[in-house]
Amino acid sequence: MENRTQIERTDSKMCHHTPIPWDKMCQNPNCTIKQADLKDKALIVGQIGMGMLSCGTGAWRIREAMNIISAALGISCDADIGLVNINYTCFDANSGESHSTSLTIPTSGVNTAKLSLLEEYIANFEFSSVNKTLHQISSEIENIEKTPILYRPWQIGLAAGFACASFVFLLGGHPIAMLFAFLGAGAGSFTRAKLLAKKLMPLVAIAISVTVACTIYRICVMISMPLLHLSAGHITGYIGAMLFVIPGFPLITSGLDLAKQDMRSGIERFFHALIVIIVATIIGWMVASVLHLAPRDFTPMHLNTWLLLALRLFFGFFGVFGFSIMFNSTVKMAASAGIIGTLANALRLALIGQGMFPAPATFIGAMTAGLLAVLFFKQTGFPRISLTVPSLVIMVPGLDMYKAFYYLGNVAVAPAALWISKAIILAISLPLGLTVARVLTDPRWRSRN
Repeated sequence: MENRTQIERTDSKMCHHTPIPWDKMCQNPNCTIKQADLKDKALIVGQIGMGMLSCGTGAWRIREAMNIISAALGISCDADIGLVNINYTCFDANSGESHSTSLTIPTSGVNTAKLSLLEEYIANFEFSSVNKTLHQISSEIENIEKTPILYRPWQIGLAAGFACASFVFLLGGHPIAMLFAFLGAGAGSFTRAKLLAKKLMPLVAIAISVTVACTIYRICVMISMPLLHLSAGHITGYIGAMLFVIPGFPLITSGLDLAKQDMRSGIERFFHALIVIIVATIIGWMVASVLHLAPRDFTPMHLNTWLLLALRLFFGFFGVFGFSIMFNSTVKMAASAGIIGTLANALRLALIGQGMFPAPATFIGAMTAGLLAVLFFKQTGFPRISLTVPSLVIMVPGLDMYKAFYYLGNVAVAPAALWISKAIILAISLPLGLTVARVLTDPRWRSRN
């Protein structure tokens, strides 16, 4: 009986992903990288790869980082990269030895500030670390890994509120709907940030936060409707209140990975994004059914051309800026992404206004964002993915995705198929446009090797 109790107590303290004691894994931590054996060098390569993977960047950039470190250490590396794990083998041509390792992170996420620090460290690795010991190098990488989140939950909630309110305007919503979306998205995003900080399962945190966002929006409508005589068109803004859960990074990077034939990473990232979308839209549909909410067209505001353009630029900037802050970007990084997204999205909306179909307009907008990111990268050194993905999030067809699942949940097959088709073609246009921009501007990326 005592043995059984002891086992139960031990099991209750176990977790699925225990931290890797990198500083204790090296066999000779005090020797320099040139003197280290293959196993110790492979640990440094794996530590860099896991750091990059935890930032949410694509498989090609992770493999490139591991190859740069491997070359500096005098070895070569072959890696198979997924959503949360890396299987890799390091080879030493001089000794003929090889060493294989499989590593896993607890969950996927996005952290553009840490990604920027890692890319800067990798770029300077060959010159700055040649005389350092393995322990020093491992400690430096671990210090970058431990970089705290830049923003508190209330700041993340505030950024999400501004982003979603801006999203509502770009979809055609009125100021009142924007205000309610700001309150709902802010409360929902704050809730999700607090739950994730407590290590709650991400999908559960998404479900709870979407429920909070839609409920707050509905409460605002109930209180204001008899006072302000709101029309039914204001109710549709509740969709904007839940758009802070859009999985922009895995959705875009999956397309880039598939374009580079990183099939495992691309497929895993795509299905991760799809699962998040399904959970968010189904929860939104269930809450809408309980609270008697339904997606309707916004009432036209009839703004003149120049005022509409000015407002699109203004809210486009703050929309992208808010989403970028949610990805843990620095203020300068978020502002750079905001400028790129503002110009690219304004071009997309202008083309649609001139009669172009949404899909090619979205493709051109995404390609423009990718081309502009090159200019900002050369001036600032910020990772391109940290500039392009936030700028494309406001182009993600979140409203179409939600309407597809809403009608599907109500067994209205014909409209569901219509909105699913629209969402798919627009979602494909985003990474496709970004891929073309990469091919045109990045010789290493367009290479087949």
